[in-house]
Amino acid sequence: MKAILQPFYFVGRNEREVREYGQQLEQLKRLYGEDAEFLEEKEFGSEIPKEAQAIIFPQLFGAVFREKERLGKIELPIIILTSEFGTVEMWDWEIVAWLRDELHLNVFSPYKEELARVILRTIAAKAEMRSGMKFLMMQDDPGEGMQAYLFKRFYWWDEDCTKEIEDAFGLKILYRSWKEVNEQAEGFTDEEALALWQERAVPTEGVPEKNILKAVKLYMAIRALIREIGGVQGVGCNCLNESFHSKTTPCLAWNWIYEYDHIIWACEGDTVTLVSKYIMHQALRTPMMMTNIYPFLVGMAALKHEKIQKFPDIPDPDNHALGVHCGYFGFAPQSFCTKWTMRPKVLEIVNEDAIVIDCEMKTGPITMAKLRPDMKKLTIIEAEIEDYVQYPGSDCRNGALIRFSGGSGHKVMESLSSHHAILIQEKQTYKLLAMARVLGIEAEVV
Repeated sequence: MKAILQPFYFVGRNEREVREYGQQLEQLKRLYGEDAEFLEEKEFGSEIPKEAQAIIFPQLFGAVFREKERLGKIELPIIILTSEFGTVEMWDWEIVAWLRDELHLNVFSPYKEELARVILRTIAAKAEMRSGMKFLMMQDDPGEGMQAYLFKRFYWWDEDCTKEIEDAFGLKILYRSWKEVNEQAEGFTDEEALALWQERAVPTEGVPEKNILKAVKLYMAIRALIREIGGVQGVGCNCLNESFHSKTTPCLAWNWIYEYDHIIWACEGDTVTLVSKYIMHQALRTPMMMTNIYPFLVGMAALKHEKIQKFPDIPDPDNHALGVHCGYFGFAPQSFCTKWTMRPKVLEIVNEDAIVIDCEMKTGPITMAKLRPDMKKLTIIEAEIEDYVQYPGSDCRNGALIRFSGGSGHKVMESLSSHHAILIQEKQTYKLLAMARVLGIEAEVV
């Protein structure tokens, strides 16, 4: 979907201003045609079409100050794109400040083209979620299976959490049986699975063909269910806690689901991660992934879980963490990574024939961001992947060494709302703040 924009102009324009308005509107259409649909331009004060999702002003001048009453009634977001470069003209900062301070309007004045795209994509995503979009979650009796002492604590399986997500964004979370999906997977023949694998083979090391085919068949079963339901834009399953239902893991499936079917995934049935990742991916269109975050400040509680003796011996340990999930860094699609290999499973709680992904994203700045459980706030943590560390024979065969920016380790400990963290490549704070404003939610930057 694209953001649907209503362009307005103000009465009282001279010939030059009429000409410049037309030129600017055409320029905006060229720049943002992939992300926005522009309705027919109207004089300000005309009725706003029901389909409009935001108002755009390609041109501003003093007439705006005489429209205080009608401007004050606007409930849609207002976007100011008045320069030929698809950004706000600095000469319009006073008008922008007046609209925000005097009339308390939700005004966006992008100073970079990419920031404007984030705003437009978020507007479109917000509308898409309310247009009948579906998430698919496959599980049977979450919490009661493997490592129940851990999994029975998680809010994302509670009915209240599902309701919070659906009420906040308008989408629908559909639940299906993980056991039945795995039974369907066994119905595919080795020949069918091998043919698909030969078309889409990925790098592997130490994985027997019989295990590869099991992973392929699971993808085929999940894809069939997605197509049967229709309209699914996010998918996940209770892959660890209910691993006894499956002869493999869905890691290969999530890779192909994203790369070929263009659907967002989440691990461990985590719907809070799924909705967070969906929105941020739609807005930013940049590599991101979920991992477990183990701040060094947690100490032995983290070390014991990962079966390692100590954290890396580095300066400033209070501001560092390990990113580890399922034995390695965590799952990310191939196109997001600098290294990516499918390997035999690491965790004891999954089937002996299961697979896992050993991948790395590039080192350097990252932004950790995630919606809080009530869907009313976005926590943003600025950080950096410094390196990757290996502990042979442990549950951290290759994990990310993460440093929190600005000496914020203790603040991070007070701000985390889950052990599941979403890591986004590069510095994204200013974009995420704009995204949050479009969604009408609070944002906290750590």
